[in-house]
Amino acid sequence: MSKIHVIIVTYNAMKWVERCFGSLRKSLVPVQCTVIDNGSTDGTQEYIQTHFPEVSFIQSETNLGFGKANNIGIEKAYKDGADFFYLMNQDAWLYPDSMEKMLEIYYSHPDPEEIGIISPIHIDGSEKYLDIFLDQYIAKNYESTRMISDLYFQTLKPYYEIHFVNAAHWLLPKATIETIGGFNPYFFHYGEDDEYVNRIHFHQKKVLLVPGSKVVHDGIQSLHKIDFTKFEDLRVEINSMNPNLPDALQREKKSLRQSMIKNLAIGNISQYRKLSLKYKKISKDGEQLGKLRNQLIKPGPTFLNL
Repeated sequence: MSKIHVIIVTYNAMKWVERCFGSLRKSLVPVQCTVIDNGSTDGTQEYIQTHFPEVSFIQSETNLGFGKANNIGIEKAYKDGADFFYLMNQDAWLYPDSMEKMLEIYYSHPDPEEIGIISPIHIDGSEKYLDIFLDQYIAKNYESTRMISDLYFQTLKPYYEIHFVNAAHWLLPKATIETIGGFNPYFFHYGEDDEYVNRIHFHQKKVLLVPGSKVVHDGIQSLHKIDFTKFEDLRVEINSMNPNLPDALQREKKSLRQSMIKNLAIGNISQYRKLSLKYKKISKDGEQLGKLRNQLIKPGPTFLNL
């Protein structure tokens, strides 16, 4: 039987703890769970340890952010012999057959080694609609998948290859960890899953979306909930390390210079100054970004201590 480790990073998660961890107990496929708490102040730690003693609990002394905390859980799960690593948000939960349906796709796939990430269908907290971000990811892949057409005509395929899905629910086979590694420590919050998916594609693995498996992600149903100012700032760093782009850092600096000149020419001084600061930052961080990129282009458990 496959050994599945669920990894959950918590920070003031009391609103969701009962549904999140209770759902793991109801999974038709047995799972183990490790929690990495990033310094909750609402009693999350005590509640989990009291009511869910089967969960392995790791308390961080500081808020490590999403990526670094997940890396700790991945390292522990790997050393404990995990075959699959399931990354799940604290504001999320499973249905009894969610994991079973994803594993069916993995084991029936003609080439499991090419699978990088398996994602179920994310529905929102009302459990009546698709998560709005999944709507967006499906729409962006309309030309290659035609999944919207298949939904309309009720001819859904067992799985669809899509470019990106966020890390609220990710099933990672062991081979993904051994080839791609963990999350990039450069990112504290925002951007870490985008950067990871870039590496998935670079190492010629695929992101699969499985319509037969559904899960809940109780996030705010607004595309504006993300602070796009922060995200777009990080987009420069994500692009600068993208292994799919030759001379990625130089291309990003060139793009910034062109945007600076354009905004200066039209008198948009505030945007010019913002771009100038970003240009100075990636120039200053250039050596670090280059070293990180050199790490992540090599197959192996990058950014993990295995």
